[in-house]
Amino acid sequence: MSKKTQQLAQQATKLKQAKLNKQAKATRKRKMLKTFLAGLALLLIVMGAAMWWGYKNRTSIFHWMRGEIVVNRDKYPIVGIDVSVHNGDIDFNKVKADGYSFVFIKASEGVDHHDSKFDANYQNARQAGLKVGAYHFFRKNTDGLNQAKNFLETIGWRKLDLPLVIDVEDWSNDKNVKDDRTQRNLDTMIDNLRSRGHKVMIYTNGDGYKKYIKDGQVNINLWLCAFKSPDKIKHIPHQMQQYSHWGRVKGIWGDVDLNVFNGSQEQWDKWLKDLEPYQPEDSYIDSTLIDNDNETYIIDDEI
Repeated sequence: MSKKTQQLAQQATKLKQAKLNKQAKATRKRKMLKTFLAGLALLLIVMGAAMWWGYKNRTSIFHWMRGEIVVNRDKYPIVGIDVSVHNGDIDFNKVKADGYSFVFIKASEGVDHHDSKFDANYQNARQAGLKVGAYHFFRKNTDGLNQAKNFLETIGWRKLDLPLVIDVEDWSNDKNVKDDRTQRNLDTMIDNLRSRGHKVMIYTNGDGYKKYIKDGQVNINLWLCAFKSPDKIKHIPHQMQQYSHWGRVKGIWGDVDLNVFNGSQEQWDKWLKDLEPYQPEDSYIDSTLIDNDNETYIIDDEI
């Protein structure tokens, strides 16, 4: 074989080897891509299963990050929830079957806002056999009398088992309002509701308790927001505790606030009995018939 022929043969061999190497590289890339896609699919399946397991077992990333509060149900057997339009459609029969005894439902906010789910939530919770209460989100920069009128108008004829709740917090409120003005508006609203025969409860956190309750209101029911075990907040007298914003309850899609009554079954029964008689007929008002000058209420029994 001539030298030129050998060179041509070597070149042909190199070209063939280069082609084979290119094909092998492409094959490896395809295998790596398939492996990657298979791994990604497996990861998504595992993540989906983990999220579904978390939902079914009442856990969430927030519980993992904060440490889930576990309530001793032997010591604190009465648990409940609080809801608003943000919780969507709720199956209260499933809530009841899941071991919950009561629900606080958002009714109103400020002087003119009505929660669009209040009526449906009230009817469905009542039919499910839950003890029902209503709450009003308090606006610090708004007159307390007008807020009381809005709250009562929203409640209307509906009978409630639990005290009327005024939700007092800094979150989403006007932070420029001075505490003394807030206190005056709050006191006006409390006094007005009490004058109508209603029992009143304040919802707030530790800071709100120090500012508006501790040295001011006496003999008022307190619903305390504290993400701690109930045994760790004995220094603040309260009837209710909200211990989580990230609860999972059957009948509700997504997170929901969890609450516990600060006492035994016997204490719960006594507390409910002490709330009676509750909401006499003249507690219901038509706010369009109220004289703002002398604060006279004109009763409308048709509400």
